[in-house]
Order: sequence, then C-alpha cells, then structure tokens
Amino acid sequence: MRHLHPWLIVGQGLAGSCLALEFLHRKIPFRIIDPNSGGSSRVAAGLLNPITGKNFEPSWRIDDFHDLAISFFTKTENSLGSKIWNPLPILRLASSQKEWEKISSKLTSPNIQKWLHPNQLPTPPDFFGSVTLDHGGWINTAKFIDITRQHLLSLGLLETATIDHSPPNAILCQGAAGLIENQLGPHRCAKGEILTVTADWPQTHIRIGVGGWLIPIGGNRFRIGSTYDWNHLDQTPTSHGTEHISAIARKLGGNNFQIIDHLAAIRPILRRSQPLIGKNSSGNWIFNALGSKGTLYAPHMASMLSSWIHNHQPPHPDFIYNPIT
Repeated sequence: MRHLHPWLIVGQGLAGSCLALEFLHRKIPFRIIDPNSGGSSRVAAGLLNPITGKNFEPSWRIDDFHDLAISFFTKTENSLGSKIWNPLPILRLASSQKEWEKISSKLTSPNIQKWLHPNQLPTPPDFFGSVTLDHGGWINTAKFIDITRQHLLSLGLLETATIDHSPPNAILCQGAAGLIENQLGPHRCAKGEILTVTADWPQTHIRIGVGGWLIPIGGNRFRIGSTYDWNHLDQTPTSHGTEHISAIARKLGGNNFQIIDHLAAIRPILRRSQPLIGKNSSGNWIFNALGSKGTLYAPHMASMLSSWIHNHQPPHPDFIYNPIT
C-alpha cells in the first residue's frame, strides 16, 4: 500500500541528498528535514578510489557502483549548475619493499589491470614503487550538499526543524549520529581528522600512501588525511591529528606547506564497512553505514532503496540490513 502522506527523509548528508534527488527523478512525493545542513558528510574527503587498502584490492562490489556514481554526480552538477566531480589519476605509493612486492604481484590480475592508467607516473624519491590508477577523482561533498539543499529549499521540500520521534513514513539517513543513537545496534564509527593546506606541489594527481592521502582541490590547496579514532566520537580537531596528518603531508607532498583549515567528523561504520538499507528493529526505514566511501556507494544505494520502497523491488541481500546479524 502506498503512503497517503509524502515520505519524510530525515538527514541531508550524502545519503539523504542522494535519496532526495532520486525521489525527485522518480517523482516520488517526499519532504526532507535537516537542521544541520549535512552534518559529517560536509567534511568527507569525497575520494573515489577504485583500488584501496593495504591489500591493494578493488573496493567492495565496485563494478556495481563506480560508473553509476560518476554518472549520478555528473548529471547532478549539470542540472544544478555547479561543478562537484573532479576526475584525477591516483598515484598509489609503496613505502616499503614488502608493500611494493604485494602491489606489483597483483598488477597482472584482470580485476586490477582494468583500473591502471595508460601513462604511469614516475615513482617519487623515498618510495619503493608506485602505480597510477585511472577512473579516480574526488567529489566536493560540501558543495554537493549545498547545491542540493538550495534546490530542495527552492522547491519547498526541505525543513530545518528538528523532530522528537520518527513517523511511520520516515527514512532515517542520519549517518554517524543515528548509529551512535543505536538505530542499528552495535556500530564501528570512527572519528577522522582532515587538514587543508596551501603548497606549491603538483596538482595533476591524487597521492595515496603511508597510511594517508593527498588531494589537490585547486588554487594550490590540498586536502590531506586522515586519522582513525574509535574512542573519541566528537567533531573536535586535535593537536595529535595535526601532528599525524602533517607527517603524512611531508611524506606525500613535501616539507613546505601552510595549514589553512583543520576539520574533524565521524564516519558512519557498521559491520564490514559496507552500506546498508532496510528496516531496523523499530520498523523504521534506514539508509546508513556509508563509511569512508560514501561518494562511491550513496548514489546506487539510493536508487535501490527507491525501487524497494516505491516499487516493492528489494535489492540483493548483500545490501539489506538484518537486525539479527
């Protein structure tokens, strides 16, 4: 049975914004509420990296999400008139011989070869090897949330009030705040800190290595991160974060830089850092657990959730939240 009243999307971060735009595209009646203008999603790096982690493996189910994410954000920037998708090659750096041996041993795998850039960048000094990846880049998440917010306000669909309880037609897209409130049981949320610096470094590619990343964002500015803190779930930047990320900056960029901003936020993480949709034990629809790869996963997850609640087409069980697990 269809709801007699419009759906209420609670939260306008990456999840809520993508879902709202998906609803608009499908002409599904809704309104959205968020007094905080996106919360932690505004601080996200927005990095789209096809091959990740210490084991140099493709991101989880990347073939299901990668092209759809780029298509979604490209269409959004074209329709709302503001650039948010910034494609750049990614230089993955190995800081030890052991790490380089692991990376180089996988370069002939078809799952890796498809993401290799045709023109390999030279390995910088002090690194044992490198590989250049194609089809990467970054999403300006703060701008994406801002332009989506303005569009929803112009249509009269966004409210900035708060709600004391969730009505039966609500879809909870509240990220880490929702997980910390125990909406989905035990969580693995982690605080992360990011620096923005100015420096005279190359702006032609993203650098990943030494446990961090460096993203050129234009105008000789770079975002650098990040930290993981599972014990202090607040949004307060710390001196430890400054020191840790500055060390990453020196290794990936160089010694000469000036810090111009320092932000902290909480990543919404559940189970194996994989996004989830469905109903929680209270019967509320949820869209959460985007982790550190929200820009990769949010668009297609929003599409699957729209099909599920509007057309009664549930997604693959991999994407469905099960309160028992």
